[in-house]
Amino acid sequence: MSDALINGLAGAGGGIIAQLITYPLQTVNTRQQTDRGRGKTGFRDGTVAQMYQVVHQEGWQRLYGGLAPSMFGTAASQGVYYYFYQIFRSRAEKAALDKWKRGSGDGSVGMLQSLVAAALSGCMNVLLTNPIWVIVTRMQTTRAKRIQSDPSVPDVLNVKIQTAAIEKPSYGTSHTVHEIYDEAGVFGFWKGVFPALIMVSNPSIQFMLYETLLKKLKARRAAKGSNAVTALEFFLLGAIAKLGATVATYPLLVVKSRLQAKQVVSSDKNHHYRGTADAITKMIYHEGLSVFYKGMSTKIMQSVLAAAVLFMVKEELVKGARLLVTGDLGLTGGGSSRSKSQ
Repeated sequence: MSDALINGLAGAGGGIIAQLITYPLQTVNTRQQTDRGRGKTGFRDGTVAQMYQVVHQEGWQRLYGGLAPSMFGTAASQGVYYYFYQIFRSRAEKAALDKWKRGSGDGSVGMLQSLVAAALSGCMNVLLTNPIWVIVTRMQTTRAKRIQSDPSVPDVLNVKIQTAAIEKPSYGTSHTVHEIYDEAGVFGFWKGVFPALIMVSNPSIQFMLYETLLKKLKARRAAKGSNAVTALEFFLLGAIAKLGATVATYPLLVVKSRLQAKQVVSSDKNHHYRGTADAITKMIYHEGLSVFYKGMSTKIMQSVLAAAVLFMVKEELVKGARLLVTGDLGLTGGGSSRSKSQ
């Protein structure tokens, strides 16, 4: 089994577990980003209170709206990303080693090369999986309504009617796919792809920070005669790296969510976005600069937790796979193969 395949499968597994744990936060955050109006978020108080509001008004199932395509998208995205990242990084490591043999450089992959490898992997990921995330955004932002109690019927029957209404989602995956296609055809599935491509800088920054911190940690351990890194340390490194990347790129995520959400059908053209530039202009004019940071605290909580879990699980899965296949732990997926093999 190739190193790229091991990393791809481990990345997919880690992504699925992280998604299951943090999905309710992701749903609330997407709704915060797509709420319209200057200074209005559609929610009150903190993230937990907002989650309670969704459960109270629409049922707990709405916190998991779009979970099925999101799980598939997470597996696909993480698998594609880690697969291509390992390929591009391996090529960078080979080039660095060749330069070292010719007497140039120290044989290690620099920060710029790591950044380029992450960016190329991110572009491949965005282009291949954007349709999935358009579907997920639509399903997350669809609001279910409780049926009001009818005083003319017994309370028990009212409860059954309300429960049945909530348990049937307003939109399923198939319905959402047809809706997007009817609105904009095939190109509708690539809405928001431009800001998504720019957001490739998010995982680039994330992995640059992660590998820099990991390299420093391993160097410190090596000086003490050990190079072991614990699961908890992978967790913390992943959290720190994701925090930095999220703060830097959050405004682009808000724009992408606005473009992918269902456009409001009304006479108010301010709610219709023709593209990325049009969306940014209207958001600033009608809602102010603060709109680009709606729900940021929720996103930080969700993304940092998800990334930390993903890195921890991925590294442990990579170790387990290598031990199973070769009987040797070998390298971990996040670091330089040359620094670990020597």
